[in-house]
Amino acid sequence: PLAEMGCAPARYLVFFQYFGTRYSGVVETKSDQALVGVQNYLEKAAQNLKASVPIKFHVSSRTDTGVHALCNAAHLDIQRGPGKPHFSEEQLLLSLNYHLRPEPIRILSAHRVPSSFHARFSALSRTYIYRLLLGCSHHSQVPVFERDLCWAPTGGPLNVPAMREAAQFLLGTHDFSTFRSLNSDVELKSPVRTILQVDIQPSPGFLSHHYEHRPLEFWEVKFRGRSFLYRQVRRMVGVLVAVGQGRLAPHHVKELLEVKDALAFPPNAMAPPSGLFLKSVEY
Repeated sequence: PLAEMGCAPARYLVFFQYFGTRYSGVVETKSDQALVGVQNYLEKAAQNLKASVPIKFHVSSRTDTGVHALCNAAHLDIQRGPGKPHFSEEQLLLSLNYHLRPEPIRILSAHRVPSSFHARFSALSRTYIYRLLLGCSHHSQVPVFERDLCWAPTGGPLNVPAMREAAQFLLGTHDFSTFRSLNSDVELKSPVRTILQVDIQPSPGFLSHHYEHRPLEFWEVKFRGRSFLYRQVRRMVGVLVAVGQGRLAPHHVKELLEVKDALAFPPNAMAPPSGLFLKSVEY
């Protein structure tokens, strides 16, 4: 049929990962900034596919400056010239990765999808993990290989049972107004979100068996939900850490939810971007 000859664009879903420290987040930015978005690099790599229409990536989850992704997703349409067959999934994967080579960004897989598929709106849920490093009394004690990949809150050991108790208040459907950062699209979005899972578990650090003589402990806080508000995960982590430090009691988390006011969020309690990873997008 004619469609196979390149008349209709082919839509692909790609899963990709990135080390987010060098980027202004995933979403495309103006190219004259010092830091630009991961999307800028994806679209620059895609120019080499020589499509007849410029290729746009529609990213599933909009991660912020300094946040990492073990696996994010995006869809793109590729319109080829007359008589040119569609790219195979393998061709697309190899070509994009070849042109992304200098960057810490990698395409993990590519899949042909129907033209009705949307990377953002077709997603059923998203899972984030936040990596905490305990046992550092000063930031100079963070191993260099873990720099930018975790948060080492100072101020003594964390009371993990209290954090787990506090985390239970976040589960389920709530108005998360207190846990959102005020940004330009706040007015447009409902503050109601559903948290399907919160877990706080010990985790191995990178090469941590080589510094056994130091009492370092890595922990992961995992959140799964259909979607999250701007900086919601970093605010939830920050409040859980404040509970772990004894600065807040577990029941304060319930009270913060009930207040429904971003101005009620404790000052300076938002976790930094470095420990946050988008782990997966589920379809």
